[in-house]
Amino acid sequence: MSTRYPKETISEQASVSDVGDLYSLDCPCRDVLDLIGSKWSVLVIGRLEEGPHRFGELRRAVPGITQKMLTQTLRRLEEDGLVHRRVLTELRPPRVEYSLTDLGTTITEPLEAIRVWTEQHLPDVRLARDQFAERSPN
Repeated sequence: MSTRYPKETISEQASVSDVGDLYSLDCPCRDVLDLIGSKWSVLVIGRLEEGPHRFGELRRAVPGITQKMLTQTLRRLEEDGLVHRRVLTELRPPRVEYSLTDLGTTITEPLEAIRVWTEQHLPDVRLARDQFAERSPN
């Protein structure tokens, strides 16, 4: 079960002066962009979109991610309110599961579009890389 936020998001409650500007050098929203633009965040959020996962399940569901990177990614996603960490104390030993919050769910559609674009355009990117390598003097 995810943490529930009011239907009206914080961004809807904010005044125009509170909204970020990514093109401003000192805008704190660049840190948020860095997080949601990370390949590991994209992959972890994609798996959590399927439903709650325990740490080990996530690690197996995202091949290549190290335990340390998964821990860091989940911690940052939790810190920014995109992921909820729930300790299941009724189980012995206690277990932890992760799920998307309502705020985290709002990013799934844009990230899905990026995943689909990446998979569909991989041949084009590979061709461009090959052509670039042929032109490159190195």
